[in-house]
Amino acid sequence: MLTTGVDIIEIDRVRQVLERYGQRFLDRVFTPGEIAYCRGRAPNLAARFAAKEATMKALGTGIRGVGWKDIEVVRHESGAPAIKLHQRGGNRAQRRGVQEISISLSHSRDYAVAFVVIRSESPG
Repeated sequence: MLTTGVDIIEIDRVRQVLERYGQRFLDRVFTPGEIAYCRGRAPNLAARFAAKEATMKALGTGIRGVGWKDIEVVRHESGAPAIKLHQRGGNRAQRRGVQEISISLSHSRDYAVAFVVIRSESPG
């Protein structure tokens, strides 16, 4: 079975939240690895935020079933983005029999978008 999730976000919205809440926002939503990689760059943070939401949609949980830091955007050696699931995200994936997660990220001057495809054994 294939499931998909997509999310788009205004980069300026992430920039404004970052300016207002700073490290508190970063620590609530992003893993230490994501924070280190993005180094405060709003386009990169926005793409990762969109990736987390898209992954939640593809997992069928919404934001209440899986926490922000249960989903981490990492990089393959090739530089391509990948999703690593932790705690509730990993538990949900295991219950669904997730075999593969594929992700694509992009951003323009104003928007960041993420598209996630999950291949799994069952919808549940």
